[in-house]
Amino acid sequence: MFLDHFRLREQPFGVTPDPRFLFLSQVHREALSALFYGVEAGRGFLTIIAEPGMGKTTLIVQLLERLRNSTCTAFLFQTDCSSRELLCYVASDLGIDPSGLDACALHQRLNELLARQMLAGQRTLIVVDEAQNLDESAFETLRLLSNFETPRSKLLQILLSGQPQLAEKLARPSLAQLRQRISIVARLKALTAPETARYIEHRLEVAGYDSGPLFTRGALEKIALHSQGVPRNINNLCFGALSIGYALNRRQIDADIVEEVVSDLDFASLAPKPQQPVRRADASCFGQPRLSYPDVTSASVWRAALATAGVVAALLTSLFLFSTAGRVGWTAWDRAAEKGTPAIRVTMGLGPSTRPVEPILPANLNGASQAAQALGVHSARPVASQTVQVEPQQTLRGISLRYLGAYNPRVLNQILELNPRLTDPNHIEVGQRLRLPGQPTARLDESAGDARNLSAMAKGKQP
Repeated sequence: MFLDHFRLREQPFGVTPDPRFLFLSQVHREALSALFYGVEAGRGFLTIIAEPGMGKTTLIVQLLERLRNSTCTAFLFQTDCSSRELLCYVASDLGIDPSGLDACALHQRLNELLARQMLAGQRTLIVVDEAQNLDESAFETLRLLSNFETPRSKLLQILLSGQPQLAEKLARPSLAQLRQRISIVARLKALTAPETARYIEHRLEVAGYDSGPLFTRGALEKIALHSQGVPRNINNLCFGALSIGYALNRRQIDADIVEEVVSDLDFASLAPKPQQPVRRADASCFGQPRLSYPDVTSASVWRAALATAGVVAALLTSLFLFSTAGRVGWTAWDRAAEKGTPAIRVTMGLGPSTRPVEPILPANLNGASQAAQALGVHSARPVASQTVQVEPQQTLRGISLRYLGAYNPRVLNQILELNPRLTDPNHIEVGQRLRLPGQPTARLDESAGDARNLSAMAKGKQP
């Protein structure tokens, strides 16, 4: 895709363990030398341990290239297997057909093959990749295979390659006998920033690139930072950068292109966000759904309690203000009417109103006098009465408006005086008999108007 654009003969950042592209840092060089010496010296068991992507397999392939003319090798990739399957894999890779052979017969055939190889001047090496996946029975099978030997030399050598979990398994007390036979342990570490730059230049050179610097200094620093010196990560970042550079028709890769690749490879941003636990229906043992609730901590309980208390306090404050405003409005209007002076109508709302807000009447009053005192009005002289019976869905206000044409503190005062047993004006029952003033009482607006007219006449003006 981008080979011609950047004048490359082949892919410089492939995913296969090609030994031609192996970059020997100081640590990689020491590990390769230790493994080569261990095989040459016939040390039996060898290990190489490193994090994923550090180049273990590429290093082993390079080792086998060096031993090609003197060593017969078996490379095992299938490590998630039983001890019997492992033995069959080894025999098959060394040219022995395991079909129809039991464990004893396989051991006999392997012993004969190893003896012939020794007489021919050939070593036999078994390489087990991803050895951390082996179970203990498979490790024991490998230990028994290492017993193939003569009084002077080992007929078989075994190289275990794996991640740090391999070291954890080999440290178990149950594998003490195998651990004692391991004489060489090679390790690989991450590349430093300067080694990362040389790693990239080395692979580009092997791929045929011979022009000026393909990656800017800033791009190399970004790659070293985000790859953490892991060769596999470096390959992925460089491949993505070359792909984007080709798409943008760039001849050089800068830091911005590398940052775009890092963003594209950020799997954390693609992962689903954790959701809040919700109430769900679970099937109980009786086949009926039952509700299960998420765990509630004490902190969340206190937060909910405080929020509820705040709402209740706000509601109580609103009710108190509403009741007080209504009661003040009625009292001010009534007194203004008695004195014959204009008064400002007190209303609850955002704009002007043509009708005063009815007050919230206090409940459980002991007689008419307490009601009158609570509302701030004075008792009127006794009036004739009429009796009505409360019907369904009726309120005291509705009855007053229907039979008297008004409902205000003065009317309420008269009703309470005629009905001493009526202690809660806000609550009347169906069928209850109420005594009402016999003559309709003027509305509050009319009384206030009469008061203004009388005041005007006293001043010698016409209304």
